[in-house]
Amino acid sequence: MAKFTKDEFINGLKEMTILEVKELVDAMKEEFGVDPSAVAVAAPVAGAAAEEGPTSANVVLTAAGANKLAVIKIVRDITGLGLKEAKDIADNGGVVKEGASMTEANELKAKFEEAGATVELK
Repeated sequence: MAKFTKDEFINGLKEMTILEVKELVDAMKEEFGVDPSAVAVAAPVAGAAAEEGPTSANVVLTAAGANKLAVIKIVRDITGLGLKEAKDIADNGGVVKEGASMTEANELKAKFEEAGATVELK
């Protein structure tokens, strides 16, 4: 069995869509009985107290607004999701990008707001 280095694993994750990453996390929960997202969240929380402000944020779409087609296109561009999945996010809201740098998160928020959508950075 081939063993992946940390860098190979991370590079593989960068090439995945959000849906593929979610499926990977679900498979890890099932295989190992551990929620990898809980472990990933615990480490940054410890260092966050020493920092002055957040360095990353999740971009969360709360409402698509009147120009839903433009919002769907933006969601597809950012996530690489298919039309149906992007439409579901536009209709129901949800996380569009996790762990984006604050600069990137603000740029994405501006792009969505220009299209008439409502976005939160969490």
